[in-house]
Amino acid sequence: MKGVKPLILAGIVAASAAVHANDLEKVIDKSSEINKSAAQSQTKIDKIADSMQGRLQQFKVLNKEIDGLTVYNAQLTKQLNNQIEEMESLNLSMDQVSIIERQITPLMLRMIEGLEQFVALDVPFLQEERTERIRSLNAMMDRADINSSEKFRRVLEAYQVEVDYGRTIEAYTSLLTVDGKEREVDFLRIGRLELIYLTRDGKQAGSWDNDTKSFSTLPDSTISQINKGLRIARKQLAPDMLTLPVHAAE
Repeated sequence: MKGVKPLILAGIVAASAAVHANDLEKVIDKSSEINKSAAQSQTKIDKIADSMQGRLQQFKVLNKEIDGLTVYNAQLTKQLNNQIEEMESLNLSMDQVSIIERQITPLMLRMIEGLEQFVALDVPFLQEERTERIRSLNAMMDRADINSSEKFRRVLEAYQVEVDYGRTIEAYTSLLTVDGKEREVDFLRIGRLELIYLTRDGKQAGSWDNDTKSFSTLPDSTISQINKGLRIARKQLAPDMLTLPVHAAE
């Protein structure tokens, strides 16, 4: 019976070792799972960081575009406010109709002339439409069946249309001479900041350079973003960020 106790003790030790070995394997397996999960989490974090960096760059580009639009809008708003102030000054003398008639007519003629000069120097979008609007205003001034207040309202309305151009995005189709040939192209106007064209076959694009007063060719890498902008302007796609080359506003 004395030899039985060592055998029992050895069996207990062996069983205990087996239990500890199983526990150790579980710990090792659990540790491997944790490491794998941590690696997957790190990969997700890296992707999120890369995405945030890209969005930050897009945000900077958008801010630059907004700054350009703000400059143009501020200038037009200042001009419109000056004209409105002059109109308000004239309204104080409504009891002197003859004086007002003599003053408001030259004022409107100056306003129309100023608008015509502005359109001539501006980015050349919707040229036929804008030129026709000015021609209509000049013709209106010669008509005796329209009173001065209605004439002034229409002149101010034309100014408001020009102001609105500075804060809208628009797509339209027109003819343009490209490489010496007249071609039908899609135009994308982004406020007054950019006027971009894309040929109907989608193979060539360009943007208006106000310094050279001509269109400069854009790289093929911009075509997908131009197509996206055209779809947004036509309300075929929800508004989204665009990454496009822009000319710095003066």
